[in-house]
Amino acid sequence: MRRPLVAGPRARAASIRSVAAVAAVGVLAACAAQPSVGQYRADAAYQQVSLGEASALPQLLAANDELGLAMLRSGEAPNVVVSPFSAYVALAMLAEGARGGTAESFDAALGAAGADRTDAVNALRGALLVHDGDPAVAAGDELPEAPLLHLADRVLLDEELVPEQAFLEVLARSYDAGTETVDLGTDAAKPVLDEWVNRETGGLIPQSAIVPKPSLRLVLQDAIVLAARWLVPFDPNSTFEEPFETPDGMVDVEMMHGTADGAWPVTETDGWTAVRLPYVDGFVADLVLPPDGVDPAGADAATLAALWDGTEPAGSVTVAVPVLDLEARPLDLTPSLTDVGLGELFDAPDLSGITTADSLFVDQAVQQARLMVDEDGTVAAAVTEIGVAGSAAPLPAVEVRFDRPFLVRVAHEDTGLTLFLAAIRDPGAD
Repeated sequence: MRRPLVAGPRARAASIRSVAAVAAVGVLAACAAQPSVGQYRADAAYQQVSLGEASALPQLLAANDELGLAMLRSGEAPNVVVSPFSAYVALAMLAEGARGGTAESFDAALGAAGADRTDAVNALRGALLVHDGDPAVAAGDELPEAPLLHLADRVLLDEELVPEQAFLEVLARSYDAGTETVDLGTDAAKPVLDEWVNRETGGLIPQSAIVPKPSLRLVLQDAIVLAARWLVPFDPNSTFEEPFETPDGMVDVEMMHGTADGAWPVTETDGWTAVRLPYVDGFVADLVLPPDGVDPAGADAATLAALWDGTEPAGSVTVAVPVLDLEARPLDLTPSLTDVGLGELFDAPDLSGITTADSLFVDQAVQQARLMVDEDGTVAAAVTEIGVAGSAAPLPAVEVRFDRPFLVRVAHEDTGLTLFLAAIRDPGAD
């Protein structure tokens, strides 16, 4: 988004409101015509685990960063924004239904196994939900005084799926995931998918990226929304155009400029420099500058961990950083999931913990993420969706060789009217 120079920070809000309003109208119109959706809940109440009870937190945090870097590397746009935690939670929900070698692949990719992983995800959700609120506030004219962090999860079942009750119960008990049922094989599922995404992101992401199809058996959805003010805001009067070096040359962008005394820690390791900008409570933004000529997605998790852990107070620090308004674009997660060792999900995984009545595989895995940074603070939203399809038992192999005289009939299907007949006795003859 291009803003007038020295425009107020809330210039972004008009853009957000416009998108949200259009999305809301579209969703309402679609919902008016959609069939009723059967909603039910597993017989398991949400149970919160404390951070102290989650022994696998260090492993989860490391795997979360590895997943995020793999997602960044898979993006082809000049700017790529992802939410590794949203993807991690969606994958962890799917992992609850994995068995055998597939479960072991999840354990390796997600850094923790079984109940330890479930408890760690649950504990992190609980720590974040202290800041829960209405996601629509994130799209308002003003950032909230206190940070807002909204999380939501859902499993949308196809009407033909016969799920394992234990799978639904662990999603309800540990992820607070609601469960609904709809026909995922028709266009009637689209407004159901869209409405949830639009509502749980406050309109920041207006539509689902999942394409309904007859083979779909369930869709796992995870949403996260953040809206937070800087502890030390930038002065809008100090925002002006300056050159920015892109891989293809210099361009002019709007740069915010600010100075803080003792509030912005700076860390350097292996040529990477990080400045930590705190929000008013509970959250921070780490701005990381790679060595000259190194792509920012080329970091390794160990370098990033050193930057995250090594922040120390600094004296007077001046920061110049671009204003950002990165629109949500669907990111296919297939390459990044393959990169972290989960490629089998798209082939023949063992997901028999979800259902034993069908052979399941991941057919669609997509994330949409949006990021806005201005003089006042940050608004970010992401939705991760995993569409799981079913494969029916293969039909017996049949071979019919038309290597002797045969008949061809061309007919109208609905009426049975024969339109053309041909007797083929010598295909090579005139």
